[in-house]
Amino acid sequence: MTSIPLRSEINIKDKWDLSPLFENDEEWHKLYKELESSIDEYKKFMGTLSNSFETFKNLLEFDSSVSRKIEKLYTYSHLKNDEDKANQNYLAMHQRAMNLYTRISEASSFIVPEIQNLPEEIVKLYMVSEDLKDFTFYIDKIIRHKPYTLSQEIEQILAMSGEMASAPSTVFSQLDNADLSFGTIENDLGKQVELSHGNFNTFLQSQNREVRKNAFFAYYKVYDNHKNTIASTLSHSIIKDHFYSKVRGFKSCREGALFGDNISLSVYDSLIDTVKSNIKPLVKYLEFRKNILELPDLHFYDTYVPLIGNIDFYMDFDEAVDTCITALEPLGNEYTKILKEGLSNGWVDKFENKGKRSGAYSSGCYDSPPYILMNYESYNINSLYTLMHEAGHSMHSYYSKTHQPYIMHGYTIFVAEVASTFNEKLLSNYLMKKYADDPKMLAYIINREIDNIRATLYRQTMFAEFEKITHAKIEANEPLTLEVFTDIYESLLNEYFGGAIVIDNELKLECLRIPHFYSPFYVYKYATGISAAIALANRVIAGHEGAVEKYLDFLKLGGSMFPIDELVLAGVDMRNKEPVENALSHFSELVYKFIDIYS
Repeated sequence: MTSIPLRSEINIKDKWDLSPLFENDEEWHKLYKELESSIDEYKKFMGTLSNSFETFKNLLEFDSSVSRKIEKLYTYSHLKNDEDKANQNYLAMHQRAMNLYTRISEASSFIVPEIQNLPEEIVKLYMVSEDLKDFTFYIDKIIRHKPYTLSQEIEQILAMSGEMASAPSTVFSQLDNADLSFGTIENDLGKQVELSHGNFNTFLQSQNREVRKNAFFAYYKVYDNHKNTIASTLSHSIIKDHFYSKVRGFKSCREGALFGDNISLSVYDSLIDTVKSNIKPLVKYLEFRKNILELPDLHFYDTYVPLIGNIDFYMDFDEAVDTCITALEPLGNEYTKILKEGLSNGWVDKFENKGKRSGAYSSGCYDSPPYILMNYESYNINSLYTLMHEAGHSMHSYYSKTHQPYIMHGYTIFVAEVASTFNEKLLSNYLMKKYADDPKMLAYIINREIDNIRATLYRQTMFAEFEKITHAKIEANEPLTLEVFTDIYESLLNEYFGGAIVIDNELKLECLRIPHFYSPFYVYKYATGISAAIALANRVIAGHEGAVEKYLDFLKLGGSMFPIDELVLAGVDMRNKEPVENALSHFSELVYKFIDIYS
């Protein structure tokens, strides 16, 4: 039997290098004590911001310095915690970092309401100073939030509640990543392999239907065994969202979640309406898939297996890096040189180990490289795309912190998903060119891109509608029980798959295993992101004048503007439905091209 290795059994060259953050845990604890002792310094600024420009400037610089340090502390602890969720030492350090963050948030909670209560003429006088030019957008956003900011006392209480409010997410994460065990599955070679989050999708791509079917039911049996507990954590997470939006005076959780990015509800609603009006290409593809696989009916576990058989995909990590770099050559030597150095030397924690967090992400802070956590599988082409996806995030982070001051480097998730899916589009374009004279391999790559868009645009929009409906239930004082969750999800599965697949009872439990649901109204950004990315990538691929320069300039903006405005400068306007329609049209073209090549 092939078992998942322990963390200690992973080669050091295959782990990320966290020494730019801290050389050792002792350095982390030293900074922790330093930050803890500085909390009381906030008191000397309370009630003084109108006294003088110097006091105002000193507070902003002090708070920015503390924020920068706590991010460094938090980043190290969460990365170490994600290496092995069962490691109690790093779990404790992560909890301490979160607790310290809560206490700092509590101590600094007076800043926003005090700035908002400053007379307008004083704020204008302060902001003309060249010394505060880096804080202009930061101050503007604070003033914009004035209608939804409460008294100093209430803001302090809300800040104190942060650690407690994270309980549903924390409980789900520990259960999902540390406690759940999925047993073993017999793979295509007849060997017993431990089933995990990391290899579940690999099993779903097996050409052997019994293998993928067994993996599907074994995987969801575990969620079925814990469905009531997970339904409770999700329900209370949504109750938490409702509490904060209601306290702040937003009309809905969704309005509160979108306000910070200055995104109108119409962008969200237009996405859902546009996607649901274009289900036919997806249905056509799924019906073609069923016919090619010669199945009497199509189940979810049949929707990821590549339709092109007898292609033995294998690409080790180093070759995957080289492939990504070649595909990204249109972005220029500087971009590719920086990325290759990072991917090859310490940015990436590459392979799965026992207790390691599932999935993949790019993380880091202003004082660290952009780190990538993943569980690379050499036999799974999705791992190549995952590497390319996270590399997009990481280079966005690299350019942002290189070209923006700390206070403005943090870009929003709305634009983050553009950078990642942009990279995926360039990878698909490169692979299609590489295999242009190989109809079989070309069809395989097109099939992969179809499935990627299906998973990102259609699927994430379905998730977005699920969030919209479930939050509306709580806002209408209706219960969110296990049955309510699964009934809503079953209805959406039928709508978004257009009746083209059989909805097994187990699939209704999928809504209980999506970690992004604990970050409210996050997933729609994947769908808008891929729509914007396709538009921008097509401009670069087509060689439009200035397209590369505009895109790289977009990466350098960080969080210096609202995300919608940043995308307009890059060349795409998400305030109208055209980018989503074009992405869906691109999907339809791929479906017909695939059917034509396959036939």
